[in-house]
Amino acid sequence: MSYLIPEVGADTGTGTGADTGVRTGFGVPGLAHPLLAPAEWNALTRPGAGSPLHWVVLNVANGPGVRPDPHCLEAAGRLRNAGVRVLGHLDSAYGLSGSGELISKAHRFIDWYQVDGFLLDRCPADRAALPEVRRTVGALRVIRDDAHIVLGHGTHPYPGHAEIADQLVTFSGPWSDYRWSQVAEWTADHPPERFCHFVHGVPGPHLEEALRIARWQGAATVYLTDRTARDGRTDPWEPLPGYWDDLVSRIGMGVSE
Repeated sequence: MSYLIPEVGADTGTGTGADTGVRTGFGVPGLAHPLLAPAEWNALTRPGAGSPLHWVVLNVANGPGVRPDPHCLEAAGRLRNAGVRVLGHLDSAYGLSGSGELISKAHRFIDWYQVDGFLLDRCPADRAALPEVRRTVGALRVIRDDAHIVLGHGTHPYPGHAEIADQLVTFSGPWSDYRWSQVAEWTADHPPERFCHFVHGVPGPHLEEALRIARWQGAATVYLTDRTARDGRTDPWEPLPGYWDDLVSRIGMGVSE
């Protein structure tokens, strides 16, 4: 069954993002290492590129790596100088990574790269995981009390998770699923700034539709890319989308407002 994507500014009566006046921006979930993707990292700090960037995730080697990496330090520094938050990538492995291991990696991210917060990727989403996720996030805030914490569930978690972190990733997946996705009703109790959507395999002609879906579902932070796992890469998030400049211009002009 399909649904009608409302026009921008339309009063849907059901979506959480209608008529909010919230500016959509990007959360970049994990570019390849700066040595492998120098053009991508440079593109993030071009004049005018920073305004729609909410944050960029730094993933050195499935975390901070075992020693400081000067290339990553330089890339993170350029972003911070441009006024962009840099988040360290912590892989929860759906709860298999212990809190102690995650906190140890978080310390290295802060000591080596002065990150502004963390993306807790593959975060468990059920109610039973809530106490452990709360303890982990609490420990991260002890390390840095103003840390920006994003829980990377990739799906709608048990609602209590929304009380723990600054943002939740409530969709991460292909365009073929996203275009027919539906938002959980409980998200209407929170502003769009609390939610992120990561969508890969979005064809260029469907960018406007994808931005409308994000707005209608009440997600103010997005990452849309035409890359897919079939590109020969293990991770569709590692390169910037082929239409990055077009996407930045759409967001910068307020297309999704």
